[in-house]
Amino acid sequence: QVQLVESGGGLVQAGGSLKLACAASATYHMGWFRQAPGQEREFVAVIWWDDYTTWYADSVKGRFTISRDNAKNTVYLQMNSLKPEDTAVYYCAAAETLSGNRYYNPRAYGYWGQGTQVTVSS
Repeated sequence: QVQLVESGGGLVQAGGSLKLACAASATYHMGWFRQAPGQEREFVAVIWWDDYTTWYADSVKGRFTISRDNAKNTVYLQMNSLKPEDTAVYYCAAAETLSGNRYYNPRAYGYWGQGTQVTVSS
């Protein structure tokens, strides 16, 4: 059973920073998604486990950075210049295989963390 444990969420003022972490029980391709109340879950960022390729949603590009430490099976999401519209529950997700044309689709990931709340006040 794959386990994903997230940490690092919280309350921050607009313009501030937070760093999320997701510890996995093994090495997988890892993504971050977020879901605001009443909205669908949306892609944030992804990193492949082997070549460390990354992709970002346009809404976070230049502000968020995804990284990973394969020795620790942990993926990170550094979030800078946070905006109130970044407020959501953030989920990490894992996939054993991941194609380049599906990484933004939640259905491409077989495993999910419990989510961590990020609240950005204005």
